Amino acid sequence: MTIYNFSAGPAVLPKSVLELAQRELLDYQGSGMSVLELSHRQKEFDEIIKAAEHLLRELMAIPDNYKVLFLQGGASTQFTTIPLNLAAGKTAYYVESGSWGKKAYSEAKKLSEALGTFEVKLLATSADKNYAELPEVNPAAIDQDAAYVHITTNNTIEGTAWYKLPDTNGVPLVADMSSNIMSVRYNVEDFALIYAGAQKNIGPAGVTVVIIHEDFLNDTPTLSAMLDYKIQADNDSLYNTPPTFSIYIAKLVFEWVKTLGGVDEVERLNSEKANLLYTAIDNSKLFTSPVKREDRSLNNIPFVTPTKELDALFNREADDAGFKNLKGHRSVGGMRASIYNAFPLQGVLDLVEFMAAFEKKYQA
Repeated sequence: MTIYNFSAGPAVLPKSVLELAQRELLDYQGSGMSVLELSHRQKEFDEIIKAAEHLLRELMAIPDNYKVLFLQGGASTQFTTIPLNLAAGKTAYYVESGSWGKKAYSEAKKLSEALGTFEVKLLATSADKNYAELPEVNPAAIDQDAAYVHITTNNTIEGTAWYKLPDTNGVPLVADMSSNIMSVRYNVEDFALIYAGAQKNIGPAGVTVVIIHEDFLNDTPTLSAMLDYKIQADNDSLYNTPPTFSIYIAKLVFEWVKTLGGVDEVERLNSEKANLLYTAIDNSKLFTSPVKREDRSLNNIPFVTPTKELDALFNREADDAGFKNLKGHRSVGGMRASIYNAFPLQGVLDLVEFMAAFEKKYQA
């Protein structure tokens, strides 16, 4: 039985990447050491991290005046790190388009109340609509002297995404791009800072990529060296031991994306996969999408049947048939197909066929 992993993260990785990592696991390129054993100070790992940065810069067209950092702590750590580095003496605005944006706002608000050195404001939210669509952003409500406006480009849980960026009245834009980095083409220069946890489109959990314009590196030290972008940038992400294996796998994934044809080709493939599934949902009399059509994500596709009982039955039968991790997030329910960059087209085709058979069997 073929297994398809629809997990929202940690998520499916390219088979060719896993096979190469398997071959190099015991002896990395003749070093006599496992890649897991390499010191972050030795030549072999220096080549790995430099190659990873070079490839990411090429794939995302990152200008030279941006720093690329490979950090620990997951994207959630950046909820604190960003205001700590960027917001001093100013106001930071947050757009709450989903659960992760809500958490980012909550953490920044908590920090502002504890330190009293900056202000945090909720600029827009679609919580009243269960985050089934993106909120309206009023640029006139944004102070032009603000530190930044924070958005989440893809809402993993709810299945919405920003493709046309909101007007921020000239204020720098900060983005959590954890679940659609390298899935669609964004212009890096539209952002002051981009951050992304690795475990969806980049590699295994354990490393977070931060792309920050040099002008936004903090002038004064923060409360913690580990949460200080300037220190991390000055030390080329090697201030302490970085997540070496996760960075190594990230490098292999970047190589894989390049062989596919780069981010533009990946976006085309992702659009093909998503359109197949959305078409099946929209043409169905049993399944529906809770998401506003123009705000739909290419990466995370939630769908439901008319009842929770039928949702549960679908999830059980799908799991038995090899379609793993389709159950929707506990806060949303239903089903969610996460079809990131490495997810195969055949998996979507097979899921669509399974959905049609399920509908024929259980449609009242």
